[in-house]
Amino acid sequence: MDKRPLKCAANGVGLLGAAIFAGTVMIGSALADDPIKIGFGFSQTGPLAPNGKQALLGAKIWEEEVNAKGGLLGRKVELISYDDQSNPANVPGIYAKLLDVDKVDLIVGPYGTNLVAPAFPVVMPKGKVMIGLFALEVNSHFHYANYFSMVPYGPDPKVSSAEGFFEVAEAQNPKPQTVAIISEDSEFGHNGAESGEINAKKHGMKVVYNKSFPPGTTDFAPVIRAVAATNPDIVVVCSYPLSSVGIVQSVNELGFKPKMIGGEMVGLQATVFKDRLKSKLNGFINYETWVPSPKLMARAKPFFDKYQARAKEAGVDPLGYYLGGWGYADFQVLAAGVEGAKSLDDAKIADWLHHNEVHTVIGDISFGPEGEWTKPALMQVQYHDLTDAANLETWRGMSYQNVVYPADQKTGDVIYPYEKAK
Repeated sequence: MDKRPLKCAANGVGLLGAAIFAGTVMIGSALADDPIKIGFGFSQTGPLAPNGKQALLGAKIWEEEVNAKGGLLGRKVELISYDDQSNPANVPGIYAKLLDVDKVDLIVGPYGTNLVAPAFPVVMPKGKVMIGLFALEVNSHFHYANYFSMVPYGPDPKVSSAEGFFEVAEAQNPKPQTVAIISEDSEFGHNGAESGEINAKKHGMKVVYNKSFPPGTTDFAPVIRAVAATNPDIVVVCSYPLSSVGIVQSVNELGFKPKMIGGEMVGLQATVFKDRLKSKLNGFINYETWVPSPKLMARAKPFFDKYQARAKEAGVDPLGYYLGGWGYADFQVLAAGVEGAKSLDDAKIADWLHHNEVHTVIGDISFGPEGEWTKPALMQVQYHDLTDAANLETWRGMSYQNVVYPADQKTGDVIYPYEKAK
């Protein structure tokens, strides 16, 4: 029997096998060379832009640093971002494009309660891990196992978002007895107002006024007059940036002087709004998520040195204290999940994040079942001794603000009542 054809066939099979193996190696190598794509939307225009721009620069610094160290899982990373224009209606389309057209490997959620919420219906069917930046209590509606919250409210945001403000009030002598709550008619405003009601009841205070105002309101004089007519001891304000500015201005113009006012006002943390309001801020007590105190700056200084060196050229907040560090930490959390799980599989990443602590520039974080922090870390600060000569160097430090809650972060005493700080 002639065995030559069989030998040729065997050789052919061997050559084919070698070719398949070589092709597999080449495909595997190509995949390894492809970057890991991470997609998200951050506000770069509209009223949330001063904060969204900070977060984006923080994210870019993270991207550069992680790539300089070899990337994630041995692959470089590539950020793909879109401007949601501070408009919740734009969010579903952005995340659908990221997932279906851009084919990103991973996502990060938007910035802000009102924008994170509309991303859920797009993200959930895909099973993607989503890290929401500064979103109040949004997962209470969805109970999505792959959601993680980057804001230090702790395990029960509907209590903790206003809790510090009421704890400060509780410690005053005589203790305030009546509360007014004003809120923007939005997801954030509703949740914040509910926190105000819960804490008023908890501390035995009577709510004498609780009404919302429409988003886009520009004249707050009628709102403040209506509140003043009820003569409340303290006023809880749940507002987004432009509303926060308008309310501070109206309170000053009308000479309204409750014993305490503030609590849940988004925007006052940004340099651009501080610079607009200056001395009008005196006396307001409001939440903060991070301040440049010696205790907190010890860990974060290398990041902020880099951010501030690039801020002017990037056209963003020159200090970045409110969202710059958080934008960077947002991606540190995602990266920790990827490296911890040793995978891009979202279920594995989520499982790792639910069971491990993450170390970031803004602090050490562990997540509970709903993706909220296991420990609250929200602060309340009071502005004081500001003049209209205040400038960037004023905002760079702590001379104009005292952390008055919680005790382990405290940097000064409360000026009470509010009128004494004016």
